[in-house]
Amino acid sequence: MLDLCLVNCKLDSNAEEVCLGIKGGKIVSIKKLPAHADETIDLNGQIVLPGLIDVHVHFRDPGLTFKEDFHTGSAAAAAGGFTTVLDMPNTLPPTNTPPAFREKLKIGQKKSLVDFGIHAGVSDLSHIKELAELKPASFKIFMDLVDGDFLLKAFDKIKGVAADHVISLHAEDSQLVQQCTRIMKKEGNDPELYAQARPPQAEIKAVEAAISLAWKYNQKVHFCHVSTQKSLQLINNAQARGCPVTSEITPHHLFLDSSYLNRFGNMAKTNPPLRDKENQLGLKYLPEIDIIGTDHAPHTLEEKKKSVWDAPPGVPGLETILPLLLTQVNQGKLKLKDIKRLLCENPAKMFHIPHKGFILEGMDADLVVVDLEKDGVIDSANFHSKAKYSPFEGFKVKGMPTMTLVRGQKVMDEGEILENHGKFVYA
Repeated sequence: MLDLCLVNCKLDSNAEEVCLGIKGGKIVSIKKLPAHADETIDLNGQIVLPGLIDVHVHFRDPGLTFKEDFHTGSAAAAAGGFTTVLDMPNTLPPTNTPPAFREKLKIGQKKSLVDFGIHAGVSDLSHIKELAELKPASFKIFMDLVDGDFLLKAFDKIKGVAADHVISLHAEDSQLVQQCTRIMKKEGNDPELYAQARPPQAEIKAVEAAISLAWKYNQKVHFCHVSTQKSLQLINNAQARGCPVTSEITPHHLFLDSSYLNRFGNMAKTNPPLRDKENQLGLKYLPEIDIIGTDHAPHTLEEKKKSVWDAPPGVPGLETILPLLLTQVNQGKLKLKDIKRLLCENPAKMFHIPHKGFILEGMDADLVVVDLEKDGVIDSANFHSKAKYSPFEGFKVKGMPTMTLVRGQKVMDEGEILENHGKFVYA
């Protein structure tokens, strides 16, 4: 007897309807005919995708929970069709020591509604070996906050004691950012000045430096939120020659250009900043990109109302990306297989997340049901995140997630969030 059977569902737009049998949190059968189950849900021809995986979220827990916490962040994830998230280390305290990592792990196990992993920060290099034993998703380095000497030492240390681990990079050259920011601050408070304070060249220079280190150490490097065409070209050229580097783009860098800084002000302020059309990576570049990461980075409205130089960078993204992409599917600009590659399959493979990312027998029953015909308008007032703002405010969308299941347990049903206990994916 199955625990759950999802009947009359499609695994792609043109596919025949199938029935998914779930037992013990796993997909145990994919058949044309339903089987006996404790619970049967008729999906009436809706499409089922693998649960989305976001390798780049900031849940602000601990220390900054007035912005977000693991419960509200994971509720936002479930609402957006995400069943697994990997949380970044820039909390208070930063997740860069073994005690801080263990503390965040406890918080996630207590509060998270979806499954999760944790990226480790890098500060005191003597902690690297013990941190590696705790199974971080990666070691995250913010290149805009360190110099070249530290970066070299970090690569050397990680390769020496944690060779199999990924290094995730925020790639912006610290010196160039500092120089340009000083100059632009003198120009005034126009939001578009912020884009010039962290120019494309700051990212390009950092990407070049990091690729050379990836070659030198044969080290797996993941470039977070790539924002310029030149950076992507450098990464893809290196990748084609055998360098172990991968790329990620955010929803805001994908769909918005720097003109949105004038339209939305600090609500669209993020690092790296939105790019002008000449540098922006638009939709046509998606085939060349490895994954989408939302870089869900919530702040309060009070913080965002400060001056352009004082307001914190970051936008929430978990509840907007799937409707935005499904809208592109409806317009014939994307296929569902693109969403699976960018938000399910590649994230699972690149970050070694077991049993996730695919709808196959034996995999975790992490699923998102989508209604391609459902219309909506992005309204941040309805977000489950504490961050009630979005540079996508007012965007009309067609195609919405209607149900999210984590290991066979419903955590979202028609927008309602249900209780669940998320697990650490590397346990």
